[in-house]
Amino acid sequence: MSLAETIDRIESLSEEQRECIENCNEATEVCEWCADECLGDSDMEECARLCRDVADLTSLHARFMARGSGHSSALAEACAEACEACAQECSNHDASHCQVCADVLQECAETCRRMAST
Repeated sequence: MSLAETIDRIESLSEEQRECIENCNEATEVCEWCADECLGDSDMEECARLCRDVADLTSLHARFMARGSGHSSALAEACAEACEACAQECSNHDASHCQVCADVLQECAETCRRMAST
């Protein structure tokens, strides 16, 4: 069973929450990849740091949403801000992993912002 199929089985989640969880999980994966690709390049240190921060935050936020935590909306705001900062940093680099990461993070930031306002 895929992660998306598992998320669909959590009956208490709204469609918007499901989308945010999927985006957070995708952000976690792409940020880990991007950070790993940046290792060893001193010009990419900030990118790697921000990617690691986002990976930790988005992973935690997805878990909070899945279990219906009351702290989820506060974490959604932090996630959105971190995703936006990281996307901005990634967009400054020509590397394909950074460009992919920036695109994914923009979408994740948008869904997290919607979760923060609920």
